[in-house]
Amino acid sequence: MKLRICTYNIHKGFSQFNRRMVVHELRERLRSLDVDLVFLQEVQGLHLGHAARHMNWPAHPQHEFLAEDIWHQTAYGGNAVYDHGHHGNAILSRHLILSTDNQDVSDHRFERRGLLHCEVELPGLAQQVHCVCVHLGLMAGSRRRQMEALAERMERLATDGAPMIIAGDFNDWRNHADEILGRRLGLVEAFGTGRGRPARSFPSRLPVFRLDRIYVRGFDVRDAQVHFGPPWSQLSDHAALTAELELSA
Repeated sequence: MKLRICTYNIHKGFSQFNRRMVVHELRERLRSLDVDLVFLQEVQGLHLGHAARHMNWPAHPQHEFLAEDIWHQTAYGGNAVYDHGHHGNAILSRHLILSTDNQDVSDHRFERRGLLHCEVELPGLAQQVHCVCVHLGLMAGSRRRQMEALAERMERLATDGAPMIIAGDFNDWRNHADEILGRRLGLVEAFGTGRGRPARSFPSRLPVFRLDRIYVRGFDVRDAQVHFGPPWSQLSDHAALTAELELSA
């Protein structure tokens, strides 16, 4: 059983430094990747100001607009809520989403964060796959506490070695996630399995920092790629990551 996945911080549908609204170009780029599961961060669920200023602003929330006609199952977790809208994480899936829950792991009121956890049914697989989309905090202490909360949640809900995919923007400058998630959950990082370290993914024009990750359990990583430079660098400040997975024997 093979599964293609992507994780991407889409910067709320705007190019780097918010110069252009690019959500339409972004939709076409995502479709070109031909993936089964998409883990998205900084997804704009609602923004009344953008809708008023941009004539071609999508009529539906961004995750629904991006998924239309391709990924028939979607889940959204709104983390940052304000007077004129909200944004958060989303998962788009070609396969049936059995359940969804968004756990608030905000460390302080100035930086709202959540763990969007879905259980996905794959054809021919008896166990459901636990999929978690994350966007962790900018401060080291916040990230550590959020990763501990993530590990605690999955230890409780994904027992008996259930297959798992955790992907997103970890903001993990010092690569502490490998130690915490590897030790407690038995996860491996998709790029680390072949190169020894997570991929460079920020900034998207010429990546230097290793911020975005794909962690898996119960799958072998057959291929992993970083999508950076033009045209990707014109769509977001983060590169997109993709991986091809195969169920472990």
